[in-house]
Amino acid sequence: MDAAEYAASGLYDPDAPDAVERLALLEWLAEQGVPIDQMVDAHRRNHLTGIAGDLALRPGERMTARDLAERAGLTVDDVLRLTLAIGRPVTDPDQRAFTTGDLEVFGLFKAAVEIFGEEPLLHFVRVVGSSLGRIADAAVSIFLADVETPLTQADAGELALAKANLEAIEVAKLLPGLMDVVFRAHMESAIERNRTARTESSSLVTVYMAVGFVDLVGFTPLSQSMPVADLRTVVDEFEGPALDTVASFGGRVVKLIGDEVMFVAVDAGSAAEIALTLVERFGREATVTPRGGLAMGEILTRGGDYYGPVVNVASRIADLAVPNEILVTDELRDRAQKTEAALAFDPAGRRLLKGFDDPLDLFALRRP
Repeated sequence: MDAAEYAASGLYDPDAPDAVERLALLEWLAEQGVPIDQMVDAHRRNHLTGIAGDLALRPGERMTARDLAERAGLTVDDVLRLTLAIGRPVTDPDQRAFTTGDLEVFGLFKAAVEIFGEEPLLHFVRVVGSSLGRIADAAVSIFLADVETPLTQADAGELALAKANLEAIEVAKLLPGLMDVVFRAHMESAIERNRTARTESSSLVTVYMAVGFVDLVGFTPLSQSMPVADLRTVVDEFEGPALDTVASFGGRVVKLIGDEVMFVAVDAGSAAEIALTLVERFGREATVTPRGGLAMGEILTRGGDYYGPVVNVASRIADLAVPNEILVTDELRDRAQKTEAALAFDPAGRRLLKGFDDPLDLFALRRP
């Protein structure tokens, strides 16, 4: 390809102010093996600087769902159902949406169904797909915020941005190896946590654990008064310490919901230390004030989340707590007092919670 051919394809205008930069980008893309038709399509979508990275992410020839089903020993319906569970649905069985890398993954489904059953396995695939979707979003957001934004602000040009995009994809290819190591470590922790938490449970699908919620009062009005782009710093200052604090006391963050963190811990003392540390950490902020709720008992574990009345109690009493207060149930207090943690509990009265028939005795947790 030469400049005239690029111009004829609508990719290049020799009279444009950025003509030199654009031609350099097109020549570099050609060196990376990007076909002209894909350049044109990317240009139409205003994504020319990202096309080399896109092709490097999932390289190779594409196959249809029919092709994949035949080679993996599945039905076409199996393949389409799996794409939906993963979170990247393909509805047209003749769309060339799959790579040879997909073949190995989809081929595992048939063997796994024989062990776990189809519906339980599909539920697990949904959890994996959702989790990986969040990881992918996190990877994209860090590139946009910490790589593309500085390059754009510095007016580095299209070629620099395209090269940075491709470099980021090459780094992203290392993630599967990293995730394998981290997954094995988390599996080890999860197995130990669930073994311990099942010693008092009445079922193999339930655990006896402490559940906690800590949220930030004042976060919503603060977020409404700030430019959306500036919220990144506020969110990072909440999520980072929350994740680190919960992990440092042997707990697990179940979910982060805006200005609230839900966590679990095997013993009441650890849950109390987590809540106190979070409230102390965020209580030093001038713009928000934390509060929390803790409960303990038998809960259902499903898909990495937790359900049941004990979870609802912890959430409800967190909503009842005043700023800088942590409310706990009598069960959690009794168990925490048997641990070595230095804790104090002040009576906080009997409260009737929404959705519960009988009032509960609550206590305010504090350092002695």
